[in-house]
Amino acid sequence: MSDPREKVEDGKAEDSGVEQYIVKDPERFALNFARMIEEAGKAAAAWAEPREKGEIRDTVSDPVTDMVRTFSKLTEYWLSDPSRALEAQTRLLSSYMTIWSNSVQKLSGNTRDDLVEPERGDKRFQDPEWARNAFFDFLKKTYLVTSRWASDLAEETGGLDEHTRHKARFYIKQITNALSPSNFVLTNPELFRETVASNGENLARGMHMLAEDIKAGHGELKLRQSDASRFAVGENIATTPGMVVARNDLVEIIQYEPTTKKVLRRPLLICPPWINKFYILDLNPDKSFIRWAVEQGHTVFVISWANPDERHGRMDWDDYFELGLGFALDTIEKATGEKKVNAIGYCVGGTLLAASLAKMARDGDDRIRSATFLTTQVDFTYAGDLKVFVDEEQIAALEKAMNEKGYLDGTRMATAFNMLRSSELIWPYVVNNYMRGKAPMPFDLLYWNSDSTRMAAANHSFYLRNCYLDNNLSKGKMRLGGKPVSLSDVKIPVYNLATREDHIAPAKSAFMGSTFLGGDVEFVLAGSGHIAGVVNPPKAGKYQFWTGGKPEGEFDHWLANAEETPGSWWPHWQKWIESQDKKRVDARTPGDKTELLDRAPGSYVKVRV
Repeated sequence: MSDPREKVEDGKAEDSGVEQYIVKDPERFALNFARMIEEAGKAAAAWAEPREKGEIRDTVSDPVTDMVRTFSKLTEYWLSDPSRALEAQTRLLSSYMTIWSNSVQKLSGNTRDDLVEPERGDKRFQDPEWARNAFFDFLKKTYLVTSRWASDLAEETGGLDEHTRHKARFYIKQITNALSPSNFVLTNPELFRETVASNGENLARGMHMLAEDIKAGHGELKLRQSDASRFAVGENIATTPGMVVARNDLVEIIQYEPTTKKVLRRPLLICPPWINKFYILDLNPDKSFIRWAVEQGHTVFVISWANPDERHGRMDWDDYFELGLGFALDTIEKATGEKKVNAIGYCVGGTLLAASLAKMARDGDDRIRSATFLTTQVDFTYAGDLKVFVDEEQIAALEKAMNEKGYLDGTRMATAFNMLRSSELIWPYVVNNYMRGKAPMPFDLLYWNSDSTRMAAANHSFYLRNCYLDNNLSKGKMRLGGKPVSLSDVKIPVYNLATREDHIAPAKSAFMGSTFLGGDVEFVLAGSGHIAGVVNPPKAGKYQFWTGGKPEGEFDHWLANAEETPGSWWPHWQKWIESQDKKRVDARTPGDKTELLDRAPGSYVKVRV
């Protein structure tokens, strides 16, 4: 530890040792503490007011009930055998004693201690005091040992079905992430120092931000991950030139202006997820897949889904096909005269596209001649942590809540997705915003991530039951238009892109889905995750992608034999598209054959919740 008398560059003495943890101005600290209490009262009022008025009902009890039910099964197993329970307790207490012994030795100058360390990439314990200060080092190691012990209990619990074990692992992870000492002022050395240095002003600012965020969420916490004031859809985000050329109650269809004299004969239709907004593919000119596709000579059409309200409550996948994909295909034919189309589906938009292709094949509709799936699942056997939220009890509770309004609040979906990576998407922002009192930096991707949408009740229920719960699409049991659809009927060429670190549509799940399709599938694995792996422009020179033989057998075997190529998958996809039909025609301009209703990105995408 450095000498407190040591000089720094500005000539002032650097605080060190215990001095940096002692409040210098108690009167000012007390004043800021009083401000914090006042702001806490405002936060409590913002939370309570809509509940007192009956505008919202608490939904916390549903997941808590499921968590308690899950943990009771673990408890029953470990307490049913006294020797088993004693062995588990002894193992934990032994680790605690080792930590205590090592801490005592550390105070004596012996710094050798390799009992437990944070996992690689864990950013919570980067401050030097976590290792240098015996107290904080003890807290860190006790926490790590306890959380890993709890995780081991879930793995070792006998008699659990895989779904219950999966839920146990997930809930334990959420609890241990929440209870990390890095999340609290008194147990985080960096937060403690900042609180002392500012005499508690950070806590007052943070509580003020908390009150603002609860008010913005209309009684629910709307966690800010980016400085939203720096972005405006249509002004500095989602700016690729185009026009809305068709509209109904569910969608706006956007046609983008060409930048080349000649374009591919087949127009390109993009079906984005309705769980998020389409402009993830048009964040800014440097990251925009839409702009890049236009520059490659595509006539690009995009479906912009309405942010559902009470009017959309009864719309299911038949409606999303007829009013979404079907309406878009009719619009494209009207605008270009072309019936043959290349289509892209992203995430759940890809799942809808796959189901629609099966329906169209069944009904003899061949307008879509090639399909590209981006991080899409059509089989949900290995669907990842989102399956934690899906069983009969949880879906029934969710349906009851949705039917009251006709939709699921966007904040609930956003929270569910953030929980998949809570150590990255929740707690760092809780600490930064509400304890350090610092506004987050402007970041277009996180602005998009927080721009949540509602879920229409019938549509969301259909999705959860037919995909996550019963896996009906890959089984050939999903019904569209009153009849079953089969993926084996989809015989058009398919480009299926998965991403290696995807936590929403795991690569193994996307790979397995390829085997249910009836035609040739070009399976490609991109580096990074669900968003960054897709939105990876060639100019960035980031990541890599893998290509190989047919997607058959085991995913790990396919990957072991695949060829790695550095950079973006976009040019590889363009070559694949042109191999289907490279004929070019004169460029088409929005309005040539259609009415112009609005400038891109339209009005539906600007509706916020």
